[in-house]
Amino acid sequence: MRAAVIRAHGDPEQLVLDESFPDPTPGAGEVVVRVRATSLNYHDVFTRRGMPGIRIAMPMIMGLDIAGDIDEIGPGVEGWTVGDRVLVDPIDRVRGGLMGETVHGGLAERCRVTAPQLIRIPARVSFEDAAALPVAYGTAYRMMRTRGRVETGEKVLILGAAGGVGTCCVFLAKIAGAQVIACGSSPEKLRRLADFGADHVIDYAKTDFAQEVYRLFGKPTRRAYTGGVDVVINYTGGDTWVPSLKCLRRGGRLLTCGATAGFDPKTDIRYIWTYELEVLGSNGWTREDIEALLALVETGALRPVIDRVLPLAEAREALRLIEDREVIGKIIVAP
Repeated sequence: MRAAVIRAHGDPEQLVLDESFPDPTPGAGEVVVRVRATSLNYHDVFTRRGMPGIRIAMPMIMGLDIAGDIDEIGPGVEGWTVGDRVLVDPIDRVRGGLMGETVHGGLAERCRVTAPQLIRIPARVSFEDAAALPVAYGTAYRMMRTRGRVETGEKVLILGAAGGVGTCCVFLAKIAGAQVIACGSSPEKLRRLADFGADHVIDYAKTDFAQEVYRLFGKPTRRAYTGGVDVVINYTGGDTWVPSLKCLRRGGRLLTCGATAGFDPKTDIRYIWTYELEVLGSNGWTREDIEALLALVETGALRPVIDRVLPLAEAREALRLIEDREVIGKIIVAP
């Protein structure tokens, strides 16, 4: 089968198209999925580069988010038939680890997964929309709904709002009835974020986003619950961490699910105790989160933002677009 493969960590040239990679065969409790759509995430960039403490068996087929139809069924699998449309939960709890990191992922024509990972795709949900959901949208759903408890009327500042996680945060905040302040790094991204429903947009490549929050809502005060925003979504870390704390009103919440710009930023814990702030971490997603998202897509309440769909032969370009932050929403690779 054709597959986009890395055989060593390093720069983008390490991802190559193999025209004759061995076909997978299902073992007991497993199925082989004919891949119809795979969405890439920034996690795939980290996998290609190499991550401290995480050993990747080479060669490796990357791609965490996989949608397709069942092509073969191994012994002991019940409740599924060949041709069923399925979304794959990227967390492999049977073999351990993640798709595209510890076991072969979706940048291929076929992929072997365990039966407990299968989630049925509703008839009215496309393969592309389904593939956009697990990592980015599942992470956003857990952070916004389960951990963050975003409510009607709250003011929510979202950093990195044009990415996969960020665009879903915009949608979920609007569904909850919150006021959204979305940050992006180009006029085109800001225009699209406004189209997605953001009430205010901030170009944080040119503007101090904390000062812009003060201009819009006033500076937070120690003795009252006025000024600033109720919630900040920050999964960038780095130099944005302390300014994010400074944007929060007394009793506000900072939600984080990652650190794409640096995991060890300077901080100032005086803001945490002075303003009685909550810093809440959110890690990944659950199967229930993904099923809830599929239901939102099926009813039309949510539509994943797909920047473009590229063929498997252009998988390297797809990953480059993510690495260089040239996308709004998700990149889909369709074998």
